[in-house]
Parts: sequence; C-alpha cells; structure tokens
Amino acid sequence: MNTRITAVIFAAAALTLTACSGPGHADGPGGGEHASNAGTPKASPTPSIDWSAAAKAAGIPPEPTGAERAELLRALAAANPDIVKYEEKAIDAARNQCKSLNDTGVTRLDWMASQRFTYKDVTTTEAQGKQINEALRGIGFCKV
Repeated sequence: MNTRITAVIFAAAALTLTACSGPGHADGPGGGEHASNAGTPKASPTPSIDWSAAAKAAGIPPEPTGAERAELLRALAAANPDIVKYEEKAIDAARNQCKSLNDTGVTRLDWMASQRFTYKDVTTTEAQGKQINEALRGIGFCKV
C-alpha cells in the first residue's frame, strides 16, 4: 500500500515538473513568451484609484499636517495621554473614528472609540472614548 502512495506522489511531481518546462514557460525551452503571444502588447496596468476622494466619500478626513496635526494630538491627549505615545496609530484611529461619527446610523460610538484607541500597551475606556468623540467634534476634525 505504501508503495502505491509513493508512486502516486512521484507521478504527480513528475507531471508538475514537465508542465513547467514546456514552451511558453520562463524556465522552459520557449524562454517566456509563447509563440502565439510574441507580438501581443501587454495589458495596461489597473487604472489608478483616487484614494483621497474615496476616503472623503467614506467620511474619513485627510491625514492632518502641521498645526492641525498638533491640535488633534493635543485634543486626543486630553482624553487619554497614553494614546498619543504612538502618534501614527492615534492619527489613523482618529481618522477612522470620524467615519463612524459621520455615519448617522452608527451606535455605541463611545465604545467604538475605546476599541479604536486601544492598541499595544494603551487601554482606552468607554468614558475616554466619549471624551475622544467630543474632542473630534469640538475641533471640527471630522468635517469632510
């Protein structure tokens, strides 16, 4: 019985190897392009996506810079000083929380903020989540 299983495995391996070495395969005798595809132009790459427009449509503000970034980090630190230890995570969490704040059908916003701003060694309570939401609204960060 074991010899049959071994024979099947070797046969499958041999078929796989022979399938890879035929014409049109990069490592086979054909060298890459199949003869019928030799003059065919390559397909154009996928059209680029305007991520900023997609984010805006989803209710996510652009990444803040300069004074706006400093103001956002100060507002977040007032709610929970630990969350700004990781500035990039805090900025990303704030932008994502804005999506929820801008969506009128979302419930448990304070809990969602507490989850978004809990990462690594930082824990955010639901009460702090409420303060974060008030801060995001108060500074107008979530307006897109």
